[in-house]
Amino acid sequence: MSNNILGKCFTLLLFYLLTFLPLSAEDVKVSSPDGRLVVNVSCEGGRLYYDATLNDQRMLKKSALGLKTSIGDFSRNLSILNSSLLTLNYDYQMRGTKASSHAYKATKAVIDIENKDHQRFSIIFQVSDNDIAFRYAIPRQKWQGKEPKRLRIKSELSSFNFPDGTTTFISPQIGPESGWEQTKPSYEEGYSADAPMDTPSQYNHGYIFPALFHLTMGTDPTVSSKANYRGSVPSVRSDAWALISETSVGSNYCGSHLSDYQPGVGYTIAYPDAGENNGYGSDFAAIPLPGETPWRTITLGTSLKPIVETTISYDLVEPLYKPSTDYKPGRYTWSWLIWQDKSINYDDQVKFIDLASAMGFEYCLVDNWWDTQIGRDRIEGLSKYAQSKGVHLLLWYNSNGFWNDAPQGPRDCMSTAIARDREMKWMQSIGIKGIKVDFFGGDKQETMRLYEDILSDANRHGLQVVFHGCTVPRGWERMYPNFVASEAVLASENVFFNEGAAIKQPFDLTLHPFCRNATASMDWGGIIMNKHLSPDNKSRHTRKTTDIFELASGLIMQTSVQCVAMQPNNLGELPEFELDFLRRLPTTWEETRFIDGYPGRYVVLARKATNGQWYIAGLNALKEPLKLTLDLPMFTPGESLRYYVDEPSGEPTVFPLKIDKKGRAKVTIQPNGGIILKRF
Repeated sequence: MSNNILGKCFTLLLFYLLTFLPLSAEDVKVSSPDGRLVVNVSCEGGRLYYDATLNDQRMLKKSALGLKTSIGDFSRNLSILNSSLLTLNYDYQMRGTKASSHAYKATKAVIDIENKDHQRFSIIFQVSDNDIAFRYAIPRQKWQGKEPKRLRIKSELSSFNFPDGTTTFISPQIGPESGWEQTKPSYEEGYSADAPMDTPSQYNHGYIFPALFHLTMGTDPTVSSKANYRGSVPSVRSDAWALISETSVGSNYCGSHLSDYQPGVGYTIAYPDAGENNGYGSDFAAIPLPGETPWRTITLGTSLKPIVETTISYDLVEPLYKPSTDYKPGRYTWSWLIWQDKSINYDDQVKFIDLASAMGFEYCLVDNWWDTQIGRDRIEGLSKYAQSKGVHLLLWYNSNGFWNDAPQGPRDCMSTAIARDREMKWMQSIGIKGIKVDFFGGDKQETMRLYEDILSDANRHGLQVVFHGCTVPRGWERMYPNFVASEAVLASENVFFNEGAAIKQPFDLTLHPFCRNATASMDWGGIIMNKHLSPDNKSRHTRKTTDIFELASGLIMQTSVQCVAMQPNNLGELPEFELDFLRRLPTTWEETRFIDGYPGRYVVLARKATNGQWYIAGLNALKEPLKLTLDLPMFTPGESLRYYVDEPSGEPTVFPLKIDKKGRAKVTIQPNGGIILKRF
């Protein structure tokens, strides 16, 4: 045998040993497939830590690992026994998210650990090119002469310790039974913008997922992207970005959040407050043995591109059941946003069904109080009328049993299996296609089980589900095939109620593509086309955004069933090109690409619809016009595109715009305005 062949054999044997066989009990290094992202796991003084580098730059300082459980302390007096590495590579298809398919490639490490009492557990890391995920696995084992088959996880030490100087785009967790009719926490608080890490949380309950961090680690200031600016975009230090969240949380665990920042420690995993869900249920997590915790996820990038485009929420989970029917994406009209409770009557709902039909929309949402203000018999007639117009109804429900004081009905229809079965059979029999369930009680495991039970039962009856007044989804679009989206954001209804929220809308909608909407579908609740927030379109406060901003927001906000909060008067008021755009508004995407932006200032995204059409959408929250030169490789140099844009006066217009020879387009986005580019 030649030396060359022997050398190849030795190389293959070495690769096999390093990839599949247990490593020594030394510190463990886990590298992404491209080698740029590296996680180091170490044991120092009997405690476990990890850190992370990207392109040899420190992204996470030494951060803690470990658990405290009912059958042992897995946080101290620990030692690494062994570890093994393997390569993961698989493809999957998705429905109703930012991308219809994804190829997941990662390095998986299983690290076996023992405490001083010889109790064992494992930490599993999966590292892809811009994402880190980790979870804990606990086997059955002897404890105090017995072999427990279950345990309670009292606390988790996992922390995220960013470099000094990091700033935050995070939203505070609020305390239990707070807000209107004791319906919070519901993930509806405001977000910081480049705030210091040591700023105390507003309600002293830490911060919700997802959480975005801007890492500035002492290099020279740079502009946030490669775009050519001729506006007043401030220079920023954009060294790196991190997005923290969790996924694979259903009935198997409680929902978690982040603690307040602790110097030298960072942010740690926090469990629900004991007072959530009106005090009922556990403030810990309970799992069978052998068992695993959910995945903690960290997306890292030297630009915002990996943050916006991440699919880590879905990469790590599997569908929990098959869809019972072919669930249809689409658009829906909604009277309640502007016309409010009084509109929940038969005649007004006919007007919004007719509006949906005129626009070619698939759905009309009938909101709270329909059970008393319309009645079940007339809802059957209304559903039949809608179907005659090519539209299907979605119905609103209160989630409660007893965990909130919200008076709106229907009540007590979603809180037990018997009530749900009766209600959902009836809805299926009259052609209802989806439900919006509102007002949940927090993040306890019992509440997470309720979400899962509603979704599972709804699937048996062919119903899609939207949640409001609720927690953030955690991988649910893939786990539950009939899940559409959750609100879990300070949404459009606040634009109606509060002029301050209307003023802040551009900030919110230029932030969420980098944070809330980056990890899960988001039901913002309406592309608002009225100039005034009133049924007559003449009174109350005005909308602060332009028409093109609103049209573009329908592309920026990602959900497979999108609310277009038009009013019947809009049919005679809006330019025909705006109506035509809304009639053809896509809601499902084959691909999403980040083009440009900075959280809370502006954003430009490219989305490829499942019909093959590319759309470029941009929003500007700045007070000055924003001039950008965009690289658009999805279009042909010299190609003319349809360009939706605001005049300096704010008036909407549309005209052709040619891509230059280098595949670029020069655009101007007006303050609180937007742009859209698409093929003719």
